[in-house]
Amino acid sequence: AEIIDSIYGFSSEQFKFHNADKLYECGFRGKGINIGVIDAGVTNYDVIPAFENVNLLGYENLVPEGDLFSTSDHGTKVLSTMAVNLPGMMIGSAPEASYYLLRSEDVTSEFPVEEDYWVRAIEYADSVGLDLINTSLGYNEFDDKYLNYSHEELNGETSFMSRAADMAYEKGMLIVVSAGNEGNKTWKKSTPPGDAKNVVTVGAVGTDSLIATFSSHGILADGRIKPDMVSVGKATVTIGRDGTIGNTNGTSLSSPFLAGLIASLWSVNPTLHRSELIEIVMRSSDRYDSPDAVYGYGIPDFQKALTEVLKTIEIEQSVE
Repeated sequence: AEIIDSIYGFSSEQFKFHNADKLYECGFRGKGINIGVIDAGVTNYDVIPAFENVNLLGYENLVPEGDLFSTSDHGTKVLSTMAVNLPGMMIGSAPEASYYLLRSEDVTSEFPVEEDYWVRAIEYADSVGLDLINTSLGYNEFDDKYLNYSHEELNGETSFMSRAADMAYEKGMLIVVSAGNEGNKTWKKSTPPGDAKNVVTVGAVGTDSLIATFSSHGILADGRIKPDMVSVGKATVTIGRDGTIGNTNGTSLSSPFLAGLIASLWSVNPTLHRSELIEIVMRSSDRYDSPDAVYGYGIPDFQKALTEVLKTIEIEQSVE
């Protein structure tokens, strides 16, 4: 293996992949952006040394049973891709952002009530004034198969969670979600809330730029394509319940890594409207001119995006 001697450590390839090292080296690391992570739990977050320097705003458990810090390390891994700051070992995509940890998923069963918990979580996020939400949860199959979604319902208007996600966007939050890991299963397509109209739905590629076989893809019921963009979700560098650095596969990891980069980009000019910010990120992506139903607009280039965001600051200053 190559000797990793950069500040990024094991995350080096992930940063280079998005040209995001430029963002980090210019000092744009998410400062001033408040991020909510809505997930299944952050097992051992409270005892893992790697999380000691995270700017934690607070946490809230919206599920009646179970404890945020012991039910699942899915959220631990998700958070690590964004928030960890271990120079020479692992750098998250927004290490200077501030974080709120919210639990809405009950891993012991799968029922639509979890969409209700998620809506409670997003309402809570709104009440504490969060800017950006990452959620690596999606629902299409439930323990009672009569409650399952059909492809016809992937229109952004059926799932309670998808409707709430769009409402949250209207209220001022930027919502980034995982596309789902259904690409090699019969469902294939994104899972709600990944069908919502104003969320950024993220698929998974490796650092070789090739789509992960599991990454959800396809045309939705109303003709839109999802995912919107892709990020590293194959062998993503993560920290799980044991506190050590490892690798995890899933759109659950590509979503927060990209969400963090978007937050870091937003910290360049926090007055930028969320729709303009996402438009800039999409325009920087490698398939912007010919999006498809597998990669969406493709892989964002954060050096390009940074150049665009810096221009918005110059415009603001010249107006004054």
